[in-house]
Amino acid sequence: MTDFTDFFWTSYEGLPLHARDYAAVGETEKLPVICLHGLTRNARDFEDLAPRIAATGRRVLAADVRGRGLSARDPNPMNYHPGTYAADVISLLAAAGIERAVFVGTSMGGLVTMVLTSIKPEAIAAAVLNDVGPELSPVGLGRIAGYAGGASRFETWEAAVAYAKAINAAAFPNYGAEDWDIFARRLFDEADGGFVLAYDPDISAPIKAAAEAAAKAQAEGGPNGGQALAPPDMYPLFRALAKDRPLLLVRGGISDLVDAGIAERMRAAAPSMAYAEVPGVGHAPMLTEPQAWAAIENLLAEAP
Repeated sequence: MTDFTDFFWTSYEGLPLHARDYAAVGETEKLPVICLHGLTRNARDFEDLAPRIAATGRRVLAADVRGRGLSARDPNPMNYHPGTYAADVISLLAAAGIERAVFVGTSMGGLVTMVLTSIKPEAIAAAVLNDVGPELSPVGLGRIAGYAGGASRFETWEAAVAYAKAINAAAFPNYGAEDWDIFARRLFDEADGGFVLAYDPDISAPIKAAAEAAAKAQAEGGPNGGQALAPPDMYPLFRALAKDRPLLLVRGGISDLVDAGIAERMRAAAPSMAYAEVPGVGHAPMLTEPQAWAAIENLLAEAP
């Protein structure tokens, strides 16, 4: 397994941020890979994938997005949104001396990649969207909103593992006890004799604020009935991401966030996009599954 070093950089406003830096195996001129995790996750999600990619001759930086893992928490929770995260990625590229890279974005990380297309498109040489797209199913969004920022501390490891399983069992129906133990170790930190989730509970503040504002607007019978706070149309960003660069969508076969209909519309909007589906897995694949890894290998072979 390829070792990593801790890479620290600062955001545009001076917030200390962290990434795992996996050195490329062998001498290579290939572009590096930036891995961006999901809403309540961290860089550990890529601890199996990153060494595989590094073995192909590419440096890999797996970031802890602000408020997660070893990155600092933001004193202003309303900064927890994809626009801020995209700015942090630009700071990471500058600090690491990277002009262009291949991006792998799981869930929220894919949204950040799409936003980056509007800010610094020249930095994206190719991209993998892992179970995320320009539209998302309300079913999956509701499930995630239901637990994000909720319970965060557990006194025993057994309770921590049980929590991880409870909120993710539907996505990984074939997991056994060892799988859930590994899953939980990526999710929790040990602290003060207990176990805490490795993210700031306030990451959910913007989501809750938007939901409350929408509910208030609807209750007051405003002209838009609360629809003014509907998610922005991200299809223009998605089409821009798919233009003139390799793009891969990996979808969990039983995902409740990117359902089959959304995947079909994405493929229609970006006919050149490669597609891989991981059977028996929901949101989101680990990307080391045979179907996902084979597709990623193909994309990396095509990317500079």
